Amino acid sequence: MAVTSHTNTQITCFHCGENCTDKDIKLQEKFFCCQGCKMVYEILNQYDLCEYYDLNSKPGINQRIAVRGDKFAFLDDEKIAQQLYLYKDETQTHVNFYIPQIHCSSCLWLLENLHRLEDGVQRVTVNFSKKEVLIIFSHPQTSLRRVAEILTAIGYEPHISLQDLQHKKPGPNRKLVYQLGVAGFCFGNIMLLSFPDYFAGAGGLEESFNHLFRYMNLLLALPVLFYSAQAFYKSAWSGLKHGFLNIDVPIVLAIFVTFARSLVEVGQGHAGYFDSMTGIVFFMLIGRVLQDKTYQGLSFDRDYTAYFPIAVSVIKEEKEIPTTLPELKTGDTIRIHNNELVPADGIIVRGKALIDYSFVTGESAPVSKSTGEIIYAGGRQLEGNLEILTIKEVAQSYLTSLWNRDELKNKAAKQVSFVHLLSRYFTWVVLLIAAITAGYWAIHEPARIWPAVTAILIIACPCALLLASSFTNGHILRILSRQRLYLRNAQAIENMAATTHIIFDKTGTLTGKTGSSVIYYGTRLTPEQEMMIATLAAQSTHPLSKAIVQYCGNPNTKHVHDFQHFTGKGVCGWVNGSFIRLGNADFTGAHKKNEQEGSMVYVSVNEKLAGLFTIRNTYRNGLQHLMEILQTHYPLSVLSGDNNHTATQLRKLMGSNATLLFEQQPADKLAYVISLQQQGKKVMMIGDGLNDAGALKQSDIGISLTEDNNNFTPASDGIMAAEQLPLLFSFIQLCKANKRIILVSFALSLLYNISGLYFAVQGILSPLVAAILMPASSISIILITYACSEWQGKKLYDKGLQQMTDKNHIPD
Repeated sequence: MAVTSHTNTQITCFHCGENCTDKDIKLQEKFFCCQGCKMVYEILNQYDLCEYYDLNSKPGINQRIAVRGDKFAFLDDEKIAQQLYLYKDETQTHVNFYIPQIHCSSCLWLLENLHRLEDGVQRVTVNFSKKEVLIIFSHPQTSLRRVAEILTAIGYEPHISLQDLQHKKPGPNRKLVYQLGVAGFCFGNIMLLSFPDYFAGAGGLEESFNHLFRYMNLLLALPVLFYSAQAFYKSAWSGLKHGFLNIDVPIVLAIFVTFARSLVEVGQGHAGYFDSMTGIVFFMLIGRVLQDKTYQGLSFDRDYTAYFPIAVSVIKEEKEIPTTLPELKTGDTIRIHNNELVPADGIIVRGKALIDYSFVTGESAPVSKSTGEIIYAGGRQLEGNLEILTIKEVAQSYLTSLWNRDELKNKAAKQVSFVHLLSRYFTWVVLLIAAITAGYWAIHEPARIWPAVTAILIIACPCALLLASSFTNGHILRILSRQRLYLRNAQAIENMAATTHIIFDKTGTLTGKTGSSVIYYGTRLTPEQEMMIATLAAQSTHPLSKAIVQYCGNPNTKHVHDFQHFTGKGVCGWVNGSFIRLGNADFTGAHKKNEQEGSMVYVSVNEKLAGLFTIRNTYRNGLQHLMEILQTHYPLSVLSGDNNHTATQLRKLMGSNATLLFEQQPADKLAYVISLQQQGKKVMMIGDGLNDAGALKQSDIGISLTEDNNNFTPASDGIMAAEQLPLLFSFIQLCKANKRIILVSFALSLLYNISGLYFAVQGILSPLVAAILMPASSISIILITYACSEWQGKKLYDKGLQQMTDKNHIPD
């Protein structure tokens, strides 16, 4: 008989807000879910820092997983520590830590008051978007290890990875901002100094002042020509070297022609078009800055070094010696502590392993290993400590080999934006008009050739097209980021819109990393029996045991007597006078049943079989409706590293026409993507693990799904928050709208160009007409693209919210 789960009134932790399974952990009438959260509160209370809890409700990070006391012992090694220092002198040291737990104003307040917890800390500066803290401390008073341990004690353990040793982060590139500032200053002042020429017929200044202002305009135009416009010169030259006429080529041509024409005009005592030239550069740079703005808190090109720890414990003469991974050699014996990563391939020499390989292989079930067996780098030890004898160095391990595959090192040829293709035809049309105009005036009035041709090149500059593209792409990127889809660049928007086939990983993508569906079959359990089962299961860190604890409710606070854990079989022990067994069929004396889907855990009480639990991962909320929509627009595929025991439920979710492939290795996923591309498909791949890295890289648009935007994700074109997956179709539609907005804006700008060309072909384009048309075109484009982007973003996001109201929760 199946037993449904219970609904209990839960008390939540004062520190982190998690449910309190043990109501005896309390202090000052405040309940805590674990001793770790209670300890953090005690520390903050001791140092009068409880304002932390006033700024936000339950702002803390859960502390159930304790950090071993000597985890940061490697920072006592000055050779390691000095590679992390940003600056050090006789009195102070500067260091930058990445702290992924930062999430609210309470975090900022507490970290900036770190000096109240440790006297040696002089100043802490928090970069919220990057989730980084710059800490300045006095090393005569405290140490780097002590600073890291204080942060960990209050729930903000710094993430220190091998990448911190091997790759120094580049400083921010402010050159484009400086170029924009110079262009804006010069453009504004040139416009101001040109007013007398705009209204020369209305009785302006004396001619001597006009001449002075024109030469001042010339001087102001020089920094824009030689400094601010460099970004366009480099892009245009790069395109020409590769035989491609990109959109920056006609813009550079317009800049040069405008400056040359203006130089001649000033020499002849006329005004020139310096305002138009500097305006072109200024508005272009605004769009470039907006479009090139990156999400500094994210990394789209992460490799295995960001996943590896900075050091491990090598056993030498029965002592643990902290050793950096680059110094780890074949034949070294290393100790892997509970919940730590296996950094190199090795043979188990002491202890038993329960390894979670889900990030590497996609297989959701942990793998049991015993002494003498080989374990591979990339897995995470889930139960206890073990020692392994390394058989390969880190650089030669299985995990590293996944990153060093040729498809990850060699980027595919860059795709060309439709904007560049459009501008190429536009440029040829402009040159054709200029040639026809030159031919006409060569016959009728040769003196007008120079003013007419240069005027055409000035007024027909495709800056409106680039503005429409830059501003629309930049704004769409920001709209998507507000919905927690972070795309690498503007090209990713076009690739997402062009998708014709969508591939999903299963474990961690369609199914959540947390949350399970538990069903019990068998003799009805009494509340007392459920409590005893929960108490026994709570002694194990196995994911299935955690699911059973969550199902059965609060465990008893009394100790389990004679607790035993048999790796790969189960656990047993005495609870309240009853002997309980949890494990596989052989361990509990049951006849194995194959008809149930999911993982099965049998339970016996006093050596009498009571029943079994089936534990299945759950699909993410809202996927049923998403898949119903996607099925009508795209072919769908699922590539899973798991076996096919979930095929029935997955088929129900994905539809009858979807391709379902199981037990897929990284090479298999990559080969499948390539096969679709060879059929002319534009492939979108959505995955979450290292086993998806090759397929994500090869696909036309690869999206890494993550439970936390700053957690480790494989290299990709975009990073999406996991709970936003049901909005995928709305995101694709918004990317398609991006192209329509650009084309509408460009069509409108053509009206301005046609108006200007009317004057230009006659050779009568005045500075006043140019000064009006150029800013009017640019400003109207900016306003139109902004309004259209906001409208599309709101419309599609509202539609997505409506979709999410009818949430589905289907067991895997």
